[in-house]
Amino acid sequence: MTESAGTTVAPRFPAETDRDYAMLIDGEWVGPGERDTFPCVDPYEDQPWGRIPVATADDVDRAVRAARRAFDEGGWPQTPAVVRAAMLRRLADLIEQHADELARIQIHENGKLIGEMTGGAHFLATHARFVAGLAETMGAASTQGVPGYTTYTVREPLGVVAAITPWNSPLTLLSWKLFPALAAGCTIVIKPSEVTPTSTLRLAELCVEAGFPAGVVNVVTGFGQPTGAALAGHPGVDKIAFTGSTAAGKAMLAAAGPRIGRVTLELGGKSPNIVFGDADLDNAVHGVMAGIFAATGQTCMGGSRVLVEDSVYDEFVERLSAAANRLTMGDPLDPSVDVGPVACRNQFERVLQYIQIGQGEGAKITAGGARDNTPQTAHGLFVQPTVFTGVDNSSRLAQEEIFGPVASVIRFSGEDEATRLANDVDFGLAAAVWTENVARAHRMVKRLRAGTVWVNTYRVVHYAVPFGGFKQSGLGRELGIDALDPYTEVKSVWIDEGNRQTFGRR
Repeated sequence: MTESAGTTVAPRFPAETDRDYAMLIDGEWVGPGERDTFPCVDPYEDQPWGRIPVATADDVDRAVRAARRAFDEGGWPQTPAVVRAAMLRRLADLIEQHADELARIQIHENGKLIGEMTGGAHFLATHARFVAGLAETMGAASTQGVPGYTTYTVREPLGVVAAITPWNSPLTLLSWKLFPALAAGCTIVIKPSEVTPTSTLRLAELCVEAGFPAGVVNVVTGFGQPTGAALAGHPGVDKIAFTGSTAAGKAMLAAAGPRIGRVTLELGGKSPNIVFGDADLDNAVHGVMAGIFAATGQTCMGGSRVLVEDSVYDEFVERLSAAANRLTMGDPLDPSVDVGPVACRNQFERVLQYIQIGQGEGAKITAGGARDNTPQTAHGLFVQPTVFTGVDNSSRLAQEEIFGPVASVIRFSGEDEATRLANDVDFGLAAAVWTENVARAHRMVKRLRAGTVWVNTYRVVHYAVPFGGFKQSGLGRELGIDALDPYTEVKSVWIDEGNRQTFGRR
């Protein structure tokens, strides 16, 4: 409860959210029992709620074995594609019916803004329907083989998938894995972030209601140790689908290596937003802010390195800093708020530490730079939208992923220097070019080492367009018309049209 002018105000979320939650294993809901539990924390109120079980190694083993049985013996891979597609469409209908609820659960967990989360929740339904269509079109393909033989290829489901998902966009990033895995005929064990487990559990309830058989969808909750490590290292897992930090992604590769497990990784970024002197500066300022301050900077594709050409550097810095200082911070349920809280205390402290690091490296703060302490934010985990100027591209501020509302502005002169600075980083997830010169835009798109390049826009994604990174930003692609491919194996078939083997014949 909160109080204002002596008046008691109703809770921001239903009281029933503060309860015991259960995992989904082999079609059964498994509550805390004797297990350890942990709470969610609302980052706006900085208050704990709910009790979520910590899955043991035995729980993980049971979940993987259930997924294994559903795949090897339960007939899920042999279920006709039209049936799998129908279940996905039923799930889409249920998501649409409960979109507002799913949005608010995620806000209660991670503090993202209501406008973004509500739109994203409704978008999940459309995404599920798109993937359902892919399921119906996946099949055999004829090939031009050797004369005397009929040859073709088929795609078959890969097996048991371990989906390990982050806290910043829990259901959106889960859907990138869950929908194509189910459409392809795989079974899945999901381990959501300990920051945002309850939204995934609610989506799992909708999967059960949509008719997915026991063992096809499983959810285990807990931390990286022991839960995540037990899942990633389980010999019954055929594929790991992971979104998170680059350091954790390397651990996923190491876990899958001994069994040659398949892996897709969507990892960190330190993406350049490149503003040329001929750019529409009003548009560029708004785009840069959307790239790093929307979602409180808690996005892998955040445009955290702002490269600005000499001729407009001073003007751009002035405009960006002034605009950042005007952003409204507060309750993420308020549609008028521009920037919400950081999702959890560990991340909050990490962001503030990086601001200190930037100051220690000699960069200058021209906006923000501290915890926000207004009456609307003092009780929560709020960091002011922060702009650093005079940043050296080799500094920690410019090279390490902060995952918060911190922009590092770097000066450049000409396309060659812009390209060198943009590519001089271990990451390669995304980039943007701001220019009114069409030829320059095309040149820069070709030269930038990034999985996604936007021109005069930023942070736009769609389920029909592939997403993934170069270099240490990831491995493989999600979304797009080939979204099912990472969840399948290709089998080549040769049929003799009448030839007879001659080896050993007399």
